Amino acid sequence: MVEEFRAALAELRDLARGLHPALLDAEGLAAALDALVQRSPVPAVLTGAPAGRLPAPVERAAWFVVAEALTNAARHARADRVEVGAQVTGGQLVVTVRDDGAGGADPAGQGLRGLADRVAALDGSLAVHSPAGGGTVVTATLPCG
Repeated sequence: MVEEFRAALAELRDLARGLHPALLDAEGLAAALDALVQRSPVPAVLTGAPAGRLPAPVERAAWFVVAEALTNAARHARADRVEVGAQVTGGQLVVTVRDDGAGGADPAGQGLRGLADRVAALDGSLAVHSPAGGGTVVTATLPCG
């Protein structure tokens, strides 16, 4: 458990420095999301990811959304399970991270606001649904056409 939290902390530090894994550049979003899910301190499952490559800025933004949402689920939500999914629909990448934690996430908080800004810079949108006691769903929609 301690190693999992150390890995999550290292990943959070990378996020703060604006880094992303070499795996994302080398193998694409599906492999990078799978690695995030495998290293998550909260049990997580990847329910889907695009097989092909997407524009690099879109892949990076999607990776950041998932990494931040997994970190939040571990650090703040006290979640027992997280589901991560990404699919291309109608020229847009839709990324969803759903946890079963405490809910009550503040979309205006620094981490989520930073994600919203990153996604908006690509003409995308970020939605956060987090009722108290009802878990959190973070959905990023990014144009990738």
